[in-house]
Amino acid sequence: MKVHEKRSHSHAHGTGDEEKIMTRKQKADQLKSNEGKESPKKPKLEADNDQHNGKATTEVAKEFEEFCKSVREHLSVAQMREILEANGQDSSGSDASVVIKCLDMLFYGPLEKCQICNGDLEFDGNRYSCKGTYSEWSSCVYKTRSPARKQEPLKLPDSVLNSPVAELVKKYEDPKLRPHRYVGVTDKPFLGMMISLMGRLSRTHQYWKTKIEKHGGTVSNSVVGVTCLVASPAERERGGSSKLVEAMERGVRVVSEAWLLDSIEKQEAQPLEAYDIVTDLAVDGKGIPWDKQVPEEHAIESLSAELKLYGKRGVYKDTRLQEQGGQIFEEDGILYNCVFSLCDQGGAINEYCIMQLVKVPDSNLHLYYKKGRVGDDPNAEERLEEWKDVDGAVKEFVRLFEEVTGNEFEPWEREKKFQKKPLKFYPIDIDDGVDVRCGGLGLRQLGVAAAHCKLEPMVANFMKVICGQEIYKYALMEMDLDAPDLPMGMLSNVHLKRCEEVLQEFIEKVKSMKESGPKAEAVWSDFSQRWFTLMHSSRPFIFRDYQELADHAAASFECVRDIVVASHMIGHMGDDTLDDPLSDRYKKIGCSISPLDKDSEDYKMILNYVEKTYEPVKLADIEYGISVENIFNVETKEGPSFDEVKKLPNKRLLWCGTRSSNLLRHLHKGFLPASCSLPVPGYMFGKGIVCSDAAAEAARYGFTAVDRPEGFLVLAVFSQGEEIVELKNPPEDTKPLEEKKVCVKGLGRKKPDESEYIDWKDDIKVPCGSLIPSEHQDSPLEYNEYTVYDPRQVSMRFLVGVKFEEKDTVMDAQD
Repeated sequence: MKVHEKRSHSHAHGTGDEEKIMTRKQKADQLKSNEGKESPKKPKLEADNDQHNGKATTEVAKEFEEFCKSVREHLSVAQMREILEANGQDSSGSDASVVIKCLDMLFYGPLEKCQICNGDLEFDGNRYSCKGTYSEWSSCVYKTRSPARKQEPLKLPDSVLNSPVAELVKKYEDPKLRPHRYVGVTDKPFLGMMISLMGRLSRTHQYWKTKIEKHGGTVSNSVVGVTCLVASPAERERGGSSKLVEAMERGVRVVSEAWLLDSIEKQEAQPLEAYDIVTDLAVDGKGIPWDKQVPEEHAIESLSAELKLYGKRGVYKDTRLQEQGGQIFEEDGILYNCVFSLCDQGGAINEYCIMQLVKVPDSNLHLYYKKGRVGDDPNAEERLEEWKDVDGAVKEFVRLFEEVTGNEFEPWEREKKFQKKPLKFYPIDIDDGVDVRCGGLGLRQLGVAAAHCKLEPMVANFMKVICGQEIYKYALMEMDLDAPDLPMGMLSNVHLKRCEEVLQEFIEKVKSMKESGPKAEAVWSDFSQRWFTLMHSSRPFIFRDYQELADHAAASFECVRDIVVASHMIGHMGDDTLDDPLSDRYKKIGCSISPLDKDSEDYKMILNYVEKTYEPVKLADIEYGISVENIFNVETKEGPSFDEVKKLPNKRLLWCGTRSSNLLRHLHKGFLPASCSLPVPGYMFGKGIVCSDAAAEAARYGFTAVDRPEGFLVLAVFSQGEEIVELKNPPEDTKPLEEKKVCVKGLGRKKPDESEYIDWKDDIKVPCGSLIPSEHQDSPLEYNEYTVYDPRQVSMRFLVGVKFEEKDTVMDAQD
């Protein structure tokens, strides 16, 4: 029998028959391409047909080009700063940015403030971007192609009025005579830009000079005041030239030729940072921030990376002090070990920071400080200082904390009091324990542990999976929460609670939000930057809809929460002196797991249930099948027992979807309700426990990577209770359902054929009918969902170990 499944990311519920299935790389590329773009997209105008003060756009562009050339020749950068200040415009920034701002203002008029945050707008070659602050958590990311301008005469300093271009500049003093700037598709993508060329390029400098001038720009031999420097990566490999060094010192972007090619081809100046070659020249990807690498390279580095910080008592690996017996300094109940995060997408910042005081036996105290981007160690700010004076070292640690965060150290460390400051780091509160990516068994240790295990062999193999590092590394890598510098698997309950509150507060805010357009986008942007500061991501982005919130915030939070539980349960198995660490962890989990006899009626019933409620799905034109490897009977101590649930009314045996990385928590503590209520599958009916009568739905959680084909499906006895509410659309408010603790059946577009249902035992129905179209083809749900709000109504009964394989894999009982 052939059964097929797709790889999905987090809570990837079906939203339609034509749902687009994307690989991790495609999703990352899509997110990257969406960042910074206006939504919804507006149709681009035809430039040549536009008229401004009786002049065609092309005439205005030509006039601006000549204006820029003349002004650049006769006014210095210092004079341009003076002009900006005289007209209430921002005069800070590099020489290149000052030149662009001043020329824009002199020709088109002074810009009004940002309509979202009252910050300053600046032309970035593509559109006008705000450089202001939206909240203490985020910079403003407002962008526009048609900014408002002040309708008032320019104020010109004496040095300008006495210059050779005084008459030319005064020509545009009157607001009524100023041209309107058209920003859109044009054959002049380099309009107003001055570009410098360096070294051996694929085409001659003369060729590019002609091309740049044809498309509205000018070429300079110097890097002073230029928009960017175009160079070949080979120049850096040869050590670079004085010109390149000067450009970097002046803050001028150094980009590849591809920027010129793409800007001309797309008829729009492309973002310079996407073509930066300064970091891209490191050997084999080392030293490149993970968010700048293609997802495949990032995944390889992530999975092979060694965790550098495992918890509150962990000495950061790069200090090498742990090799000398170093330990985190502790005084008056305070461990001097802090990690911080800052994600500010308006400022293109996504950094972590680490501070530690380490006491080495028979030596002095050491202060370690590091700040940088994940994967970019060569460019990180890092120092290790030895202190003979303990009080001096503590005072310096406290000073650094206040410098980095804008807050006092002791109120945070003792009472968790903290007020986020703009462009300052926020502490990630880590717990006293060992992140499972460090404490779990590595691949080499697993075989030895299993060989000494006294558990039944199939159970021992299962314990190998949930006590190994691999499933947790994969989970965090797929969610881009995989920084080796931060123990994301050892967050404190305080930090997790803070994350949950921020998520829930935002959902309530956005559901009642009346703003639209840029103001609504700003609210989403602010949450995104806040979220990725709290949950440090190697690839942050701006959330744009509820489905992204479900997949990349709610599901990610729940996964991290469960991995933290696994970390505490597993501890540091590598340092374990026990003869049988797997049996020890099995006892700690506190549940009973036993293999189901493959000749038993229950085993055959479950195989039939999988066969009937599973169907083929494609991923990147490949269909993935599923084979059942083994099935376990499960009885958990936490949550209701099977004997307790079988006494309840309206019972069904239903599928529950879970990642392998979440299993240990489920076995140890039972099922938890969803963390929030969102109008998308999985969260549609509020904070409940969700099951399905389709194995296809559950497998979307279990199969998360084509190179990790093993997974698990859970079967639970589920009591619907006395009152069942049937819905096919999300209610406006799920709280009444949660408070009444009714059962909600979400009606999907497909359902099992009721004529094929069977009665199992103790009046428990098994909806193992073939999937057929339902009467609800307009439902957002593909399959039926069942939600209850009382954990006492659900009891885990079977754990189905499966393997996902390419098409034509046959599923049958294994001999």
